Amino acid sequence: MSRAGYDAWRGRPPPARAAADAALAATIRAVHAGSRGTYGAPRVRADLAGAHGVRCSRRRVARLMRAAGLVGCHRRRGVRTTRRDAAAAGAPDLVRRRFAAEAPDRVWVADSTDLPTLAGFLYLAVVRDVFSRRVVGWAMAADLGARLVVAALEMALWTRRPAAGLVHHSDRGSQYSSLAFGRRCRAAGVVPSMGATGDCFDNALAESFFATLECELVDRSRWRTHAEARTAVFAFVEGFYNRTRRHSALGYLSPAQFEASRRASAAAGAARGPHGKRRIAGRSSAPAPPSGGSASPPRRPQRSEPASAVEDPRPGGDARGAAGPRPPPTTHPGRRCHQPTTAA
Repeated sequence: MSRAGYDAWRGRPPPARAAADAALAATIRAVHAGSRGTYGAPRVRADLAGAHGVRCSRRRVARLMRAAGLVGCHRRRGVRTTRRDAAAAGAPDLVRRRFAAEAPDRVWVADSTDLPTLAGFLYLAVVRDVFSRRVVGWAMAADLGARLVVAALEMALWTRRPAAGLVHHSDRGSQYSSLAFGRRCRAAGVVPSMGATGDCFDNALAESFFATLECELVDRSRWRTHAEARTAVFAFVEGFYNRTRRHSALGYLSPAQFEASRRASAAAGAARGPHGKRRIAGRSSAPAPPSGGSASPPRRPQRSEPASAVEDPRPGGDARGAAGPRPPPTTHPGRRCHQPTTAA
């Protein structure tokens, strides 16, 4: 390499691609820090497009995260916490792994887990809405009993006010088959549902929340007391998971954003009316009936008189269709027309 070429290379400004990568890497660091260090490349890319208006490929985001030493969370192996009561009668499985709902507060899923601390285990029970993946109820206690799951259900009923007939799906743990939990469900009009024994896939939607909680909070924390664990779980559920964290099943929206968008869509559909036309305030779709009586259907137009009753406008003519000699057909020049023959 010549000396002139080397000097020209040293004095050359960085390419536009390198400058753009440097600016994008700074934004990626901010997004990763805002997610508490939990987001990987897919969610970082979704946050860049949704919150910052930056659109780029997932491979580019992964390359820049790798260069910056940023990684997402990885899950650990779970611990069995479900203990079935063989003497208790379980409820039928009404969900059958169909974790979908057409509206909020139609189907809830629930489960419980343990949180390790230096002062002993702290147990957590949650209730999750299938429609928006939102945690609508949760409770924590030092022992895993029926009072824990009843407290989580009480919080969900108080915050959501669901209609009667809601399905509450869980596993066959002794807490959910207890008499106290069954009485509270009957009083609130909640229909219990339970999956098969020892089959985590029958309650996969509730299990997925605990997998996220363990991956993004429990495995990255070390709590000395139960109070520290309670504060951390509250901040994660109410401050991050329900309001900010992007869910791939919701189109990379948070549960709060997903519910707000569905409410806005429903309001816009109601304003347009059943036929897609925008309704005008103060104007009804049908005319008001006259006072003193009910609305009558529109009258059909009267049919015209038959052709035989219409007079012939020609002089000396009878009614159309009446008996009498018909006029000879008109003969046009240049056209042959059949003339009727008369008897001699």
